Amino acid sequence: MGPGRRMKKQGPPQSLEQLNISVKRKASEQSKPGGESKAKRRKADTSNGVPTVKPGNSAKHIKASRPSKPTAKPMPLHETSEDDDADDADGDDSLVEHLEDLDDGDIADDSASEQEGEDDDLEPANSRSDDSVFDSDLEEADPARFSEDEDESDAEEKLTAANIEGLSRKLDQKQALVDAQAQEELEDAAMQTNIVAGADGDGDQATMQGLAPDLQLLRTRITDTLRVLGDFAKLADKSKSRAEYTSLLLSDICTYYGYTPYLAEKLLSLFNPLEAFAFFEANESPRPVVLRTNTLRTNRRTLAQALINRGVVLEPVGKWSKVGLQVFESAVPLGATPEYLAGHYIIQAASSFLPVMALAPQPNERILDMAAAPGGKTTHISALMRNTGTIFANDSNRQRAKGLIGNIHRLGCKNTIVSNLDAKEAFPKILGGFDRVLLDAPCSGTGVIGKDASVKTSKTERDFLALPHMQKQLLLAAIDSTDHASKTGGYIVYATCSVTVEENEGVVQYALRKRPNVRIVDTGLGTFGSEGFRKYMNKRFDDRMNMARRYFPHRENVDGFFVCKLKKIGPGPSGAQTVNGVADASRSTPNSDRLSNGTKETSPVTPIDDEFGGFDSEEDKKYIAHAERKRLKKKGVNPKVAPDHRSAMGKGRTRSG
Repeated sequence: MGPGRRMKKQGPPQSLEQLNISVKRKASEQSKPGGESKAKRRKADTSNGVPTVKPGNSAKHIKASRPSKPTAKPMPLHETSEDDDADDADGDDSLVEHLEDLDDGDIADDSASEQEGEDDDLEPANSRSDDSVFDSDLEEADPARFSEDEDESDAEEKLTAANIEGLSRKLDQKQALVDAQAQEELEDAAMQTNIVAGADGDGDQATMQGLAPDLQLLRTRITDTLRVLGDFAKLADKSKSRAEYTSLLLSDICTYYGYTPYLAEKLLSLFNPLEAFAFFEANESPRPVVLRTNTLRTNRRTLAQALINRGVVLEPVGKWSKVGLQVFESAVPLGATPEYLAGHYIIQAASSFLPVMALAPQPNERILDMAAAPGGKTTHISALMRNTGTIFANDSNRQRAKGLIGNIHRLGCKNTIVSNLDAKEAFPKILGGFDRVLLDAPCSGTGVIGKDASVKTSKTERDFLALPHMQKQLLLAAIDSTDHASKTGGYIVYATCSVTVEENEGVVQYALRKRPNVRIVDTGLGTFGSEGFRKYMNKRFDDRMNMARRYFPHRENVDGFFVCKLKKIGPGPSGAQTVNGVADASRSTPNSDRLSNGTKETSPVTPIDDEFGGFDSEEDKKYIAHAERKRLKKKGVNPKVAPDHRSAMGKGRTRSG
């Protein structure tokens, strides 16, 4: 058999002397006659720093053998072919020829050392020393070890042409199992990674360090927390409670949207977490621009055509309103068009239409608007009354009253009287007996955050205690100023641009408790909007509270608003019996029902209690007399002069003039 291909290409291998490799002879630890101990011989063989190799192994296949085995089988690095095996055989034959130069004594010593090595296998592992010397680089690059996680048995398994397919299949199965477990974890709790990573408060740490928080991380964490709270039983981490997730969501909302913790918690309690997020998102964008047509001067079709000719893109605000126009785009300023200056329309939020629509004023009525500025609702009432009857438009702020007067004149309202009085004190003491009263009470403005972002940080806990107190006083004054005996009216509409329960249902419930002669009635707004709350947390409200209407930016795309309509059914006589919190007025009026014998039974009328809207005529005379004296003084007339003498003096001045 001729030389192999490897021999032709590379030539015969070098001898051991040329490679500076000495042959190591094994010997017993104990000294024997005619020879040195194994330990000493090993030390002598390795003293030159060159590792030894046993006969029959090429330099390419040098491998560290285990201490318990005198010889180790070579482990090839790759799958070998038949030609390569033939080449290796040729190379081994050449290596044997070089070993023939060794004397027989050395070979005999090697045989004796092998026999002693077999005896050493019976000794404990810790009593035996390392029988092989090898290069550390070769140990680190051991091709048999595929990964550090594998068992020792796997590492020692030989990689041959026969089992390479099986080992590869085993690795593929392990990798498939790992991938399946990872996918299962992602499906069950993929969001937990972000939540847990952010639970330490990355945003809080950035804030404490004076750095801007990562808004993208906060947004992702808010979304993940909402998903967990939406299906808490399946997606939640078992080690965390719902309160912890809610607290994390509240903290992220405060950081991302800029709310105070107190206000964010109050708004978050109104909705479920997912709807609360939609509410906060809706507050970040302003509501659409809406115009209200002034029907005293034009109609909606004519106004829309005129504005379209000026480059305004608009459409009707909705089926619920007949006078509203929603503007999408305008080539001209809407507050400076000829139509605006002529009073054909007013820029007014769509939600401001709702209280007036609920009030439903009728012609020739006496109506009070207790907080009228800047005049959008007052002029709307005047348009619905067709400039008939009388409207008392009051506002306690003198500067805002100036804008109210300007809008009244511009829109051509001729049946309106403007006053600048404190509604809590002025009504009903100075003036009362109105057919209908509209109270758009001052509030915190939590429904118009998209218009005024300062509400996020300006409202504190004290505001939510002081504002409801003032609103309760105003609502009681509005009830007392209403004439229960009005043939067409006797209604009070309470409205706020807030969404909190303390300013809405809480105030109405207080009025129902203090004034049992009123009850909640339908607003007449149909199904537009949401029902009022009948219960909130640990509070329970009147059974008719669902007749009130709530409006939210994320549902109806209008400013947050609350509208409740009340009906005054009696003057509130003292001792009147109530049924379900509503005064039974029939018990205080003459009973016209006939008895079985045909006779009419009458019951005495209970005197009116001033606390529920009665008026003291004697006290009114004092106010009337005082007002008359002031009027005379302004004219330069002495009020102490007798009336006949004053008339005579007036006639004399007329003749002389």
